Amino acid sequence: MKITTDLLKQFKHDFDKNPVNHAVKNAMSKVGLNKSSIDNNLTRRHSFVFSHETKKGDITNQQSSGRCWMFAALNTARVDTMKKLNVKTFEFSQNYTLFWDKLEKSNYFLESIIETAGEPLNSRLVQHLLLDPIQDGGQWDMFSGLLEKYGAVPKSVMPETYHSSNTRELNQLLTAKLREFAAKLRDSHKGGKSSDELTEQKEVCLSFVYGLLTKTLGEVPQTFSYEYRDEDNQFHRMTDITPQEFFKHYVSWDLDERISLINAPTEDKPYGKAYTVKYLGTVKEGKAITYVNAPIEVLKEAAIASIKDGEPVWFGCDVGKMLEREAGIMDDKAYDYKATLGETVELTKAQRLDYGESLLTHAMVFVGVDLDDQGNPIKWKVENSWGDKNGDKGIYSMIDKWFDEYNYQVAVKRQYIDEEWLKALDQPVVELEPWDPMGSLALVK
Repeated sequence: MKITTDLLKQFKHDFDKNPVNHAVKNAMSKVGLNKSSIDNNLTRRHSFVFSHETKKGDITNQQSSGRCWMFAALNTARVDTMKKLNVKTFEFSQNYTLFWDKLEKSNYFLESIIETAGEPLNSRLVQHLLLDPIQDGGQWDMFSGLLEKYGAVPKSVMPETYHSSNTRELNQLLTAKLREFAAKLRDSHKGGKSSDELTEQKEVCLSFVYGLLTKTLGEVPQTFSYEYRDEDNQFHRMTDITPQEFFKHYVSWDLDERISLINAPTEDKPYGKAYTVKYLGTVKEGKAITYVNAPIEVLKEAAIASIKDGEPVWFGCDVGKMLEREAGIMDDKAYDYKATLGETVELTKAQRLDYGESLLTHAMVFVGVDLDDQGNPIKWKVENSWGDKNGDKGIYSMIDKWFDEYNYQVAVKRQYIDEEWLKALDQPVVELEPWDPMGSLALVK
């Protein structure tokens, strides 16, 4: 059935008969859809005062890059470093971890191309691999693998460069080269090259990638020296320390003890099971990405227990939904679309995942929670990595209902999770397809 002239007349009649539509039209033409729909009581629900808080450092800024997952992980880790060094604030080098992430992702991609060389070029799997091989985004376990292998360094040891803060040009060129390398590897496989010969060819490709990263991001240190003054104004100097040693001594995390919980309430992912995603990773030989799917209350309980213990919590969410960015507020009632449009979006969390309306897009850190007298969360204190211009100087406030609807993942110590859910890790891990929504990467700028 086509759209007819009579049908268009009916649409116009329906619009014109309600004078409110014209007032809303005038407002939206001037300030936009969201500003016209903002709930006037929004800021009243967010005092930016929280009953329980953890230690945190100064607000960081990922600039024009998709490194939120790195910033969130390092901002979580730095709290332990600040305690050990007795300093008020501290910042790790996100450029250092970016360098290794790009190199490891390149290797992971090329290894995947070799593994699938017998697949048709137009297969869904190969086309998925070619779609975006070197994006900035990542997941908790991907970063855990980088920390395990390469450690971490203070920001002054490997400071930002133009391309660490502005990754678009670098990603475009590197993507083009990786696709070129993929074509050549597939051609070599078709020509009868052996597995060893393909590996040698891949290593030549990686040598180019290493050189490109060194030119754009700088040389990565094998050892370094670091000087600082502590809270008591005492001077300290460490010399000839490796990044791995620095992470071991001044973060001291047992990465195996940090577990990812997800909330994916879809029929295809029963709670109480562990999941991984095929062809998703950074460090090829590292631990596979593993999530335990659990009800949202389990994620909250683990996060609250961690915060009460002074431990910030890395989490992944769909940040663009119901976010009033300037105010730094995440609230499921931020915009009253019912008043301005006559309808709201009526999809459940499961439906949003199933129908492509939502997925994990951004990682941040819980550094506090506001609990009522019965211990139930009212709102959450969030440390973002978009600088200090929005929110309370870079701190955001999340209403608890927003956590229910748009939060998908937390990474916490094993001790904060009930044993009932940890049992999933002793069972066979369910493999999800590479294009599953739970394989999405946090990368929003």
